[in-house]
Amino acid sequence: MSVILAIESSCDETSVAICNNGKITANVIANQTIHENYGGVIPELASRVHQQNIVPVIQQALVDAKVNKKELDAIAFTRGPGLLGSLLVGVSFAKSFALALDLPLISVNHMHAHILAHFIDDPKPGFPFICLTVSGGHTQIVLVEDYFDMTIIGETLDDAAGEAFDKTAKILNLPYPGGPLIDRHAKMGNPLAFKFGEPQIKDLNYSFSGLKTSILYFIRDQEKVNPNFVTEQLNDICASVQHSIVTILLAKLKKAAKQYGISEVAIAGGVSANSGLRNALNALAEELKWNVYIPAFEYCTDNAAMIAIAGHYKYINKDFEHQDVAPLSRMEF
Repeated sequence: MSVILAIESSCDETSVAICNNGKITANVIANQTIHENYGGVIPELASRVHQQNIVPVIQQALVDAKVNKKELDAIAFTRGPGLLGSLLVGVSFAKSFALALDLPLISVNHMHAHILAHFIDDPKPGFPFICLTVSGGHTQIVLVEDYFDMTIIGETLDDAAGEAFDKTAKILNLPYPGGPLIDRHAKMGNPLAFKFGEPQIKDLNYSFSGLKTSILYFIRDQEKVNPNFVTEQLNDICASVQHSIVTILLAKLKKAAKQYGISEVAIAGGVSANSGLRNALNALAEELKWNVYIPAFEYCTDNAAMIAIAGHYKYINKDFEHQDVAPLSRMEF
């Protein structure tokens, strides 16, 4: 039996969750809308807002879970990777909270946690499985053989898929965050209306920098002919961009599953909330007889529930940290 409080503060969401013997009983997320004014996350502002949010978010999580802080058995936290200032707020609070309550500390790799989010609800994947982890900062294909036995078998050589969505949104003058808006417009457009350059990368790796350049030049050239091109064709542009990114992602995922002979396939990370990716993966799974696992929307983007479930399995293994633990903006997988 264990009751674990988990803190996630790797970027601009302050989140706290409670895991009671493997079951998530609270998952509170405070978003930072201030960054919308700047078209992206400002690290210094993010860390300041984390300081404002962390105490009330922890209090709310305890209330939601109907747990007293004296009933906690451990404090889990995101150590990295992420924005150093943001991580510092969460790590410092976790250390202080654990010290005050004389509780063990559990550090969690943010990317491991995205994958372990699949163990929050049923159905859960069986080992081994392959997970495509896609976010604004990462694009990885991971072979998962146990809860913490994970190997990256493919990754982006430059930009992440989520960054390709966000940069395209900027090109189209969509407000931040742009990824969900592209998804929304794509639902009303023709995914085959426009074609963009596809990268030719060896093995299971990705590249999205060339695709971003292709989109940029396409929009520039079209606006020379028709200054209203983006406004008039927005739905079709978004649908075509989304189709290109999803096609690139799933082509390598299909190759990885075949190469390793695995039919248990999952996706994780912020971009796994994209409806185009979800629908295309389900269609591919039906064709190839895969068992597919897609997290609930609330567990796709950064959240403390995934930190809590990772903390639960680390608690079982008594994998604890010392008080001298420090955050890492870059962290080995």
